[in-house]
Amino acid sequence: MHMGAPPQLTAVERSAALAKAKESRQIRSAAKTKIKSGELTISDVFNLAEKDSVIAKMRVSELLAALSGVGKIRATAIMERLNISPTRRIQGLGKHQIGALRSEFSPAQSRGKLIVLSGPGGVGKSTIAAYIRKHGTFWVSVSSTTRQPRVTEKDGVEYYFLTNEEFDQEIAKNHLLEWAHFAGARYGTPREPVEQGLSAGKNVLLEIDIEGAKQVKVHAPEAILVFLEPPSWEELVSRLERRATDSPERRAERLQLAQEELAAASFFDHRLVNDQVENVVQKLLSLASAH
Repeated sequence: MHMGAPPQLTAVERSAALAKAKESRQIRSAAKTKIKSGELTISDVFNLAEKDSVIAKMRVSELLAALSGVGKIRATAIMERLNISPTRRIQGLGKHQIGALRSEFSPAQSRGKLIVLSGPGGVGKSTIAAYIRKHGTFWVSVSSTTRQPRVTEKDGVEYYFLTNEEFDQEIAKNHLLEWAHFAGARYGTPREPVEQGLSAGKNVLLEIDIEGAKQVKVHAPEAILVFLEPPSWEELVSRLERRATDSPERRAERLQLAQEELAAASFFDHRLVNDQVENVVQKLLSLASAH
């Protein structure tokens, strides 16, 4: 096949092309200086390349070699491992390659803390959890349950409402961090959303009963177990007695249970007195940052 002669540029066109090439080199060189100093991250460069054709034409090898602590040898090794050709320019990278490079150089995401809040029935755990959910200080895990939703409850907000069969499957597939029987129904903590939250660096709060807390410690030794205590035994008694929905027998059972539950406090890493909601939340936050 006969190739035509290359187009002849006039002197003016040639000097314009050379000037443009020089300007492009200067832009890329300035960008590399900013990359070296850490002023631009690799993500910033990819974002710029979407809008700026000069940056888009930068060679990937030059971009990587400019990153602090990388250099030519590591840049070549990374490109080989990710199957990126040595001559590839930023604009020629595929979506997956860009994703792989971003995660290769993203600052190591520090893992969130898992705080388990437990304590005797009636001590006010759910009030604390509701406050935290509203103010977003922690990511609050939503439990699954086999009980029927109350009129005010929405699926996926207060609980995930499952049938007995669905709950059996969750247990069989090891999808639950913990589960327990309570008042004729089963309750459990889905593992996956908790893990996702922690991996993304969020502090996660589980508000569960004492048995559940012990199970979580087995499956997730990193968990920080916090036992919420009433300001006094009398206070707990009066709280339980204010639950008008209970029969006298049920109330006696709850008090008996509360006594047993208070005895379990020694198993926990920390004990907090539920004097005031804001105080407790503040202490939970400082526990998360201290560990």
